[in-house]
Amino acid sequence: MTRRRSPHLPSQGSGLGTAAPFIPRLGDLATDSARENRVGVVVALPGEGSATTYHLRPPGGGTQWSAPADGTTLRPVPVKATHATLLAGRDAVYDPRARQGSVPVEFHFDDGSTLNGALILTTAELERLYAQTSRLLDAHERALGGTS
Repeated sequence: MTRRRSPHLPSQGSGLGTAAPFIPRLGDLATDSARENRVGVVVALPGEGSATTYHLRPPGGGTQWSAPADGTTLRPVPVKATHATLLAGRDAVYDPRARQGSVPVEFHFDDGSTLNGALILTTAELERLYAQTSRLLDAHERALGGTS
């Protein structure tokens, strides 16, 4: 499998501009690229009261800092995935031209949200997964007192 970048994917730096700009609100978590991607809670917005910039504070408290009013250095803190489960009602498929398999999965995030996706596996990864799941099934049978 070749490792080519798809220039049409916004996450890979294309200039399509399809993603909405991040406009932080009070209480949002944001990373500030001007501060080595430091994470902060937005505690003041530009134009509110005497604030002319965004003001952020570390989530656990601490010294506040400012970010430009246009928000160009701020990015949302991504929600972390906790696990993935097989997607019910959909089968895995193998693409012989790409020499890879695709397993439909549902990603679960720590905020309770989910997202459907696919686990893409090369032939070598499929073989490794087969060996690992076979060992898991053997361990399951032994735990139940069966033979394998």
